[in-house]
Amino acid sequence: MHLIGRLYLIIFVFWGLYRLIFRLPDDIEEIILKPVIWLGPTFWIVFQIEKKSLASLGYSAKHFGQDVLRGLAFGVLFIIVGLSLNYLRFGRFYTSNLPFKEIFLPSLLLAFITAISEETVFRGYIMNRLQGILKSWGAANIISSFGFSLVHLPISIFVYHYNLPQIFIFLVLIFLSSLGSGVAFSWTKTIWASILVHVFWTWPVILLG
Repeated sequence: MHLIGRLYLIIFVFWGLYRLIFRLPDDIEEIILKPVIWLGPTFWIVFQIEKKSLASLGYSAKHFGQDVLRGLAFGVLFIIVGLSLNYLRFGRFYTSNLPFKEIFLPSLLLAFITAISEETVFRGYIMNRLQGILKSWGAANIISSFGFSLVHLPISIFVYHYNLPQIFIFLVLIFLSSLGSGVAFSWTKTIWASILVHVFWTWPVILLG
């Protein structure tokens, strides 16, 4: 099995088992557990097996400012969509009982931490390596986005307890958001833009959901 498949299988199995067996608070889950399960194997493969650097995952300072601006511009579309979906769901933009300022920065920070883990794996490694094999950013984006959606299947079943139509809609939205991050990554060839796009998609959900 190719290293891409091995990494994906490790993440899918262990992250799925975690979703099935127990649940930790979101901050512990995203700050500690996810980096261990997602980034640990990824860095092991890159550093120990492939003998490559972080640059091979898209972590490059070249054109950093330009890539950030591209990510911000593209991400604005996602935050508009995210806010609109929350408004349609709740009938208002802010739903938490806590003061807005008390959850604004923590939710934004959590969104960044989550984005770093997920984008490093699925854009920086899986999509990047698939492009090297398939010689097509489009095909690599579609395949990696499909895999990204499936990784979110356990949470839709074991945590959210969605029915089949809800699971389908949830996974389609995940797939589309992943495609957006993939487009940003293919445009810039660095991880920064895709991280920002990811944040602008998930942050309204964390903040308002």
